[in-house]
Amino acid sequence: MADQSDVQRRYREFLDLMPLTLALAGLPPSDHGRYFTAEQIESRLFTIRHAWKAARQVVRECVTAGSGPSGSGE
Repeated sequence: MADQSDVQRRYREFLDLMPLTLALAGLPPSDHGRYFTAEQIESRLFTIRHAWKAARQVVRECVTAGSGPSGSGE
């Protein structure tokens, strides 16, 4: 089982990436008073999962690029 500090770290990473994830997903909100169907929710979950993976990857690339030998990030 995962250590409590590891769980907290991963949860914090998830929350930190959420704004970028939602921006990458580009999903519109529902209309006022209308709800998504189960199929629409599943489709949106698929999109968010892939956007989260992309957000995590781009952040890792940016962080590791900035920690190179020169430290300039270029």
